[in-house]
Amino acid sequence: MDFLADPQIWISLLTLTAMEIILGIDNLVLLAVMADRLPPRQRAAARRLGLLAALGTRIVLLFSITWIMRLTTPIIVLSLHSFSWRDLILFLGGLFLVYKGTTEIHHKIEGDDQVETPGEGHAGFFATIIQIALLDIVFSLDSVITAVGMANNLYVMVAAVVIAIGVMMLSSGTVAGFIGRHPTVKMLALSFLLLIGMTLIGDGFGAHVPKGYIYAAMGFSAVVEVLNQIAGRRRHRKH
Repeated sequence: MDFLADPQIWISLLTLTAMEIILGIDNLVLLAVMADRLPPRQRAAARRLGLLAALGTRIVLLFSITWIMRLTTPIIVLSLHSFSWRDLILFLGGLFLVYKGTTEIHHKIEGDDQVETPGEGHAGFFATIIQIALLDIVFSLDSVITAVGMANNLYVMVAAVVIAIGVMMLSSGTVAGFIGRHPTVKMLALSFLLLIGMTLIGDGFGAHVPKGYIYAAMGFSAVVEVLNQIAGRRRHRKH
């Protein structure tokens, strides 16, 4: 227990927890969008199960650090770029995000935004959980690789992931409710999915885009949307 008195341990825990929460923004947006297609009574359960799946996936990957590092070994060597298992996972995950974002935007524009009928809701619930769980693997890879690069203590990495998922679980309902109540915010969230998907595809081809640029763009767009919401409320009050 002497390591608990080491200030470097606590600094690493705080820094890594903050980074995990920031990286979890992708997960929150994905959960809010995918759960919104379910009947209202199933959405909270889908978000909770999705986050629990993310927690389980990240802990398992953390205890498989050696295997994770092997995922970066090239398995397909081409003249322009060599692909590893990590590249292929990121590429396929990015393709799915682009597909999901495009289809959801189509539903919004075409007006086909109703949830499934009660008879279809049960099957839709488990299909949604499976999709979230598979995408959690994609998001967890970056999260775990970041954790390994920032901390050398496995217990610190696990604690940071648990705390970050706990914070996300507490805030997921608020985030999902806000996105669901405002159509323009949901459209913005869908555009974020497209952005993240294209970034993952580029990363799979070796064109790495720093996450700071992505989150800066997302943050700027969110601020603009908040200003639009405030302006809209003021116009509503005047009328």
